[in-house]
Amino acid sequence: ICLISQVEVQNFIERCMMAVGTKQHHARSLAEVLVEGDHRGHYSHGLNRMDMYVKDIQTGICAKDGEPVVEKESAATALVDGKNLLGPVVGNFCMNLAIKKAKEVGIGWVVAHGSNHYGIAGYYAMQALKENMIGMSFTNTSPLVVPTRGKECTLGTNPISVAAPAKDGDSFVLDMATSAVALGKVELHERRGDPIPEGWGCDAQGKLTPDPKKVLSGGGLVPIGGSEATGGYKGYGLGMMVEVFCGILAGAKYSKHVRTWKVTDRVANLGQCFVAINPENFAPGFSDRMSDLLSIQRGMDSADANTPVLTAGDPERMNMKKCEELGGIPYHINVVNYMNECAKKIGASPLLPCDKLVPI
Repeated sequence: ICLISQVEVQNFIERCMMAVGTKQHHARSLAEVLVEGDHRGHYSHGLNRMDMYVKDIQTGICAKDGEPVVEKESAATALVDGKNLLGPVVGNFCMNLAIKKAKEVGIGWVVAHGSNHYGIAGYYAMQALKENMIGMSFTNTSPLVVPTRGKECTLGTNPISVAAPAKDGDSFVLDMATSAVALGKVELHERRGDPIPEGWGCDAQGKLTPDPKKVLSGGGLVPIGGSEATGGYKGYGLGMMVEVFCGILAGAKYSKHVRTWKVTDRVANLGQCFVAINPENFAPGFSDRMSDLLSIQRGMDSADANTPVLTAGDPERMNMKKCEELGGIPYHINVVNYMNECAKKIGASPLLPCDKLVPI
């Protein structure tokens, strides 16, 4: 395991993206969201994914010039054309606009078409917290999820994120795929040669399997809840809800019309949705009640003394604290070597340092 500081990783990603022609502020937008993913412990959505973004810019399948454009707007809403730019560039533009509208009229609801993979959904929802607002973010993705009773992937992992501010910087931050697990987690298991827990994915026949290879070749992820018997149709319904807010509302690609994952033969044209809500427009004392709600859950006796009851966002907070104590973000040496190889190929330097090693 290598310990690398947040700043070093961020600068490295920025350098790699600029080496293939990305504008500096676009490279920074991407680097920030990827490093935040790792910092929060979501390694499937951080540095691990950098090569994908590099390839998208290199092949020209993702645009590097221009800025997102508002196509249509009202006091509280906007439709944005992401101009096929990097997802985080589109996401930041839309979330800033939603927050601006919520300051003026209490709510901002912004949807974008022509976007790309934007990293962790929570990153955008959390931007509203800085303004003491509720933030929400949703995106559709390449079809990777097999609907209940089906055997073909027709929905993305379609994440939902909701962030709500409490007192003294505390908050509720829900950030979840509507599949039982994010694809990156299955990919990580495959890269490490580990089996996956039952209920994460199915094979080409639509049957649950512990083999990540079968899930990644011909099979698919299953919705939250797993099989029909354990409530998988609810996860399937939530995935559809995200598609309504994203592909359908924005007029982007949707369902099986979104390009296949990792097959970058055509523009992604993802649909994304960003919402900011100002609690000041509702009952007073929102953050006090929010803090109470959180402490009711956290304060109860847990079923197992060693594992306290947490609320959404707590595991991430604990991971960030761990990084601070270690003095860097811990990365598996394989990931570091792989990304350094990637950087060498495009002539980006300096590479990621590997001088701070800690035993696993």
